[in-house]
Amino acid sequence: MLQPSRVKKVLDAALERGAQFAELFVEDTYSSNLSLIDSKPSQAVVGRLKGAGIRVFYGHEQIYVTTNDLSEAGLVKAARTAAAGRVGVSGEVTRIEAKDFSPAHFDSIHTYGTKPWEYDRDKKFSHLMRMDRAARGRSTLVSQVEPMLIEKTQKILVANSEGLWAEDERNYVRVFMDVALEEHGVKESQHARAGRLGTSEWFDTVDFEQMATDVVDRAKVLLHADFAPAGEMPVIIDNGFGGVIFHEACGHGLETTSVAKGASVFCGKMGERLAESCVTAIDDGTIANTWGSLTIDDEGMPTKKTVLIENGVLKSYIVDGMGAKQTGFARTGSGRRQSYKYAPASRMRNTYIAAGEDRLEDMIRDVDHGIYAKDMGGGSVSPGTGDYNFAVREAWLIENGKLVKPVKGATLIGRGIETLGRITRVGNELKLQDGMCGSVSGSIPTTVGQPAILVSKMLVGGR
Repeated sequence: MLQPSRVKKVLDAALERGAQFAELFVEDTYSSNLSLIDSKPSQAVVGRLKGAGIRVFYGHEQIYVTTNDLSEAGLVKAARTAAAGRVGVSGEVTRIEAKDFSPAHFDSIHTYGTKPWEYDRDKKFSHLMRMDRAARGRSTLVSQVEPMLIEKTQKILVANSEGLWAEDERNYVRVFMDVALEEHGVKESQHARAGRLGTSEWFDTVDFEQMATDVVDRAKVLLHADFAPAGEMPVIIDNGFGGVIFHEACGHGLETTSVAKGASVFCGKMGERLAESCVTAIDDGTIANTWGSLTIDDEGMPTKKTVLIENGVLKSYIVDGMGAKQTGFARTGSGRRQSYKYAPASRMRNTYIAAGEDRLEDMIRDVDHGIYAKDMGGGSVSPGTGDYNFAVREAWLIENGKLVKPVKGATLIGRGIETLGRITRVGNELKLQDGMCGSVSGSIPTTVGQPAILVSKMLVGGR
């Protein structure tokens, strides 16, 4: 990307006003997005993003400046803009120089093959058409199918004034489809998705027809479902995307982005028991070729497996570089950003509740009256309190230990730390699900997950 001699000049320029630390992040990203609508190609967008971000630390303050001028003059200009960003300082400053670089070597556990520009585009569209035909052929009630293939190759360089020089390449592939059905004026929709840290040959392993038929069948269930009852009751949240509640209502509160500001209900609770001993929660960036994994984070630190809650006890926060300075907790390789346009922040990677020992059927058998949340949807969360409100895309009513009928329109309402304390049983089948997470450093690939869990009491909104 850039020569070390040029980068050192940039970092020295960033340090010339007395900053204690300077960092350069350079990115070159290729992206492709193909989709269909009305059984015809609707989008074929290929993009290239190149640029750099320069960050300086003044104590617990940080200043971040971006540029897409990667010439030496352009980078030095941006560095001096960052250096001059601190206000209220006069007189002599203590200036340091960037150390000589020591290139870092990382053994990546991720394997890559065919890059997006090497995989035939007509074949990609044939995959999209297969999904479209399979969905429409599954039911005459299908009114619309929107399949999509997404690919990205990101090359990065992270260099800082402490002598770090780290380069990495990340490749992402993802398939997404949305299906709408209509019967007698009643409309319902469902979606499916799958993705991984990998390259385009992965598409050859996807059963596109099965994905399409499954999503149509799930939408048909909703067409004939009654509305969910309301009130406080036990809730079983299924594995996979059910982990979105922990991610949103607890995970963000465990990031030092919130903890350092005192804006989290988890502040000051290190070492305290927050849940039953059956609950262990992990944020792991080291799972091979998994959507939320990394080799290094966007600050150049090797990623790692971080146990957040162990047997119910809070053991760690999710910590980036600035978060470590502000809180004193050790970094966890969690400094992430969407692109060079954002400064890094503490962010989740593959975050999940670990598998327990219970079987799903046993949990259902032990519920007299409750809800089985089979497929979670979107929702909203207050990051400071963990108060959440999540829609359930597909649910089943439990009566006397049996699933009696599908219901729709259910909403799960609660507070993350309280829900955490009400998990009484944890299933034995862990499943992970790819997703995107938005926060202060942009939208990034993250994985959520869990086995099925039984929450002894939740407020269910329904009709």
